[in-house]
Amino acid sequence: MATPKEAESGEGAAGGRTPKAKKASKAVDDSELLTVPDGWKEPAFAREDNPRGLLEESSFATLFPKYREAYLKECWPLVQKTLTEHHINAALDLIEGSMTVSTTKKTFDPYIIIRARDLIKLLARSVPFEQAVRILEDDVACDIIKIGSLVRNRERFIKRRQRLIGPNGSTLKALELLTSCYIMVQGNTVSALGPFNGLKETLMIKRELSKDPELRLQNWERFLPKFKHKNLNKRKEPQKKNVKKEYTPFPPPQPESQIDKELASGEYFLKESQKKRKRVEEIKAKQAEAISRRQEERNKAFIPPKEKTVVKPKKASAETKIDIQAIKEKVKKAKKKKLGALPEEEVKLKIAADAKKKK
Repeated sequence: MATPKEAESGEGAAGGRTPKAKKASKAVDDSELLTVPDGWKEPAFAREDNPRGLLEESSFATLFPKYREAYLKECWPLVQKTLTEHHINAALDLIEGSMTVSTTKKTFDPYIIIRARDLIKLLARSVPFEQAVRILEDDVACDIIKIGSLVRNRERFIKRRQRLIGPNGSTLKALELLTSCYIMVQGNTVSALGPFNGLKETLMIKRELSKDPELRLQNWERFLPKFKHKNLNKRKEPQKKNVKKEYTPFPPPQPESQIDKELASGEYFLKESQKKRKRVEEIKAKQAEAISRRQEERNKAFIPPKEKTVVKPKKASAETKIDIQAIKEKVKKAKKKKLGALPEEEVKLKIAADAKKKK
């Protein structure tokens, strides 16, 4: 007969499953539940899901800069038409420079007011209406990233922002192609609009790895590059260096007072009239010096400028002299010769050839 343990083991092998096998099957089932199948879409929120509507009115408002006023004024009828389809009121206040969206009694989707809020935020950040209106779709999300406070130095911030855009917007276009998102860099913010996964993924390596079904569920950190931050910029030395003085236990010498100075110069023992006369003499000496300086500046206009020394032309050497007689003979020969006429030797040869032909 078989023992109770053998019977139990036989039942586990034949009829049932071991605890390890149960755990493994449970883990597989959980992973299948957590993974979203390809092409799956959540059904749209309809009026049947919330037939009674909303209990209270919700509203959001945002300010927009002055330079966006003309564009918003032009495209606002389209904004109102799009939002009324979702039972949302939209108001544009040009005096205060603000946009407001609010729910109505007919609004049944509780999340549509959040999407309307994101719409007016994107319009305020210079995103065109054709792109901003996509936020009302269920599978589209947006993010407004503040980049102004990342760098303190304004010039360095502008250089880094230009590096993000790239030459002729090439870097920004590459990011848009990789993430399937619309990216707008304006002022101190970056507005991104697209699918949820596209907002998170910005590396081409991730996209290539996601195509492989075996690597899709694995950790990709071993494939991604690891960069170390290196501050290669040398610190600029200041123009004025504060040199620390040597430490001395004795206090610094006390500065001389006005009385000490007068005692040293002997002015302290002079009478008041003598002091006054000395001051007047000092003032007159300063005035005379200033007058003489002004007179010298005026006299500069009457000083004649130095004349430049005239350089005499050098006599032409015998070698460089032009032979006038030879030029005259050439001119005479040219006058005798008719334009387009052949030289004498060629004429003689031609006459001789014609004579031979006749013979």
